Amino acid sequence: MRQADFIRLLVLAAVWGASFLFMRVIAPVLGALWTAELRVGLAGLALCVWMLFLREQLPALRQWKQYLILGAASSGFPAVLYSYAALHVPAGYSAIMNATTPLWGALMASLFLGEKLTQRKLAGMFTGVLGVALLVKLGPVSLTTEVLLALAACSVATICYALAGVYTKKLSVSGSPTLLATASQLGAAVVLLPALPFAPLHATPTLNVALAMAALALICSAFAYLLYFRLIKDVGPTRALTVTFLIPLFALIWGALFLNEHITLSTVAGGSAVVLATWLVAGAPKQAQS
Repeated sequence: MRQADFIRLLVLAAVWGASFLFMRVIAPVLGALWTAELRVGLAGLALCVWMLFLREQLPALRQWKQYLILGAASSGFPAVLYSYAALHVPAGYSAIMNATTPLWGALMASLFLGEKLTQRKLAGMFTGVLGVALLVKLGPVSLTTEVLLALAACSVATICYALAGVYTKKLSVSGSPTLLATASQLGAAVVLLPALPFAPLHATPTLNVALAMAALALICSAFAYLLYFRLIKDVGPTRALTVTFLIPLFALIWGALFLNEHITLSTVAGGSAVVLATWLVAGAPKQAQS
């Protein structure tokens, strides 16, 4: 990996790690649904402007069903679930749970795409379960019903990500990476829109909340997607996926610096086990990488 690619990887991990911090600021004021809707809606509009600037073709209406399904699974539902989790658990918890996405991806690929579950992947899944158990049982947050529901929401969000990957591959959803990113954000916004009247704001938004929302949508979603797809183009999907290993580290750092969230030894141990599990599942052996 070139130095420029490695810098992009670090920036992407820092940006996505910060998304959990911003949700902790926004969700208590706007609620989970409005936080998610504004995030994907503003990101989708920003990506549309970017596509117009690049003179790329915007999402075609004839594929609206595919875009709605892809948007709901890849962005809409996970955004709501992580926003809900932000009401009850520290940012680092959500980020560590998010790092289990490749584990669910391997399981879903085995169930729906016929991909083989190797001993390495099974060992990774077992390690991931131990890591999450260590985090939940010994972490700094007391186990309440709300905390357990928040962690369950994070798990469902990672399953949504895995199903979105399977859907994209199985049905061959067409389009460039930028097009798919734009369509998924817009599709997510459309899916969530009908529920907004039933989700009143928790409080009056302040300037800080508005700025956090702008950063969440424009930097942690729109910009992050463009950076991620650039990485995929330059270094390939396997190496680009290593960003998953770094996101919990940055989320823990941002949470400790700006929200006074505590980092305990058990948090580090649980997070390390999840990262190891992700590497075992997603990291191709050296001789197999391109």
